Amino acid sequence: MSKLWYAIIAQMLGSVIAFYQLQGWVIWPEKPWLKSLWWIYLTSLLIAPLFYQATKLSYEHFGTFWNMRLAGFGIGTIVFGIMAWWLIGEIPTLKTIISILLAVSIILIQVTNVVKI
Repeated sequence: MSKLWYAIIAQMLGSVIAFYQLQGWVIWPEKPWLKSLWWIYLTSLLIAPLFYQATKLSYEHFGTFWNMRLAGFGIGTIVFGIMAWWLIGEIPTLKTIISILLAVSIILIQVTNVVKI
């Protein structure tokens, strides 16, 4: 598996944990500790290294930072959309579906952009 795939997987895992970090209190309102700063601190210890590794591996693959910056935005948007639908029950509107399609487009443009100028 290439460094790019590892970067994408790290980005996806970081996005999933970040979703629980920021929206967990909505999913499980009976758990007050999900609103505490300690929850934010604890989950940040997992999220930061994942995003760092995604950036590092992507840079080693592409030789630039912009590719994963934009692809990471797209990955985060897709992960958020899927998880909000699955866990919170927010049904995607046409506007959301178009945004997710744009996110997919951004990812595809960035991960296939290996030509250096």
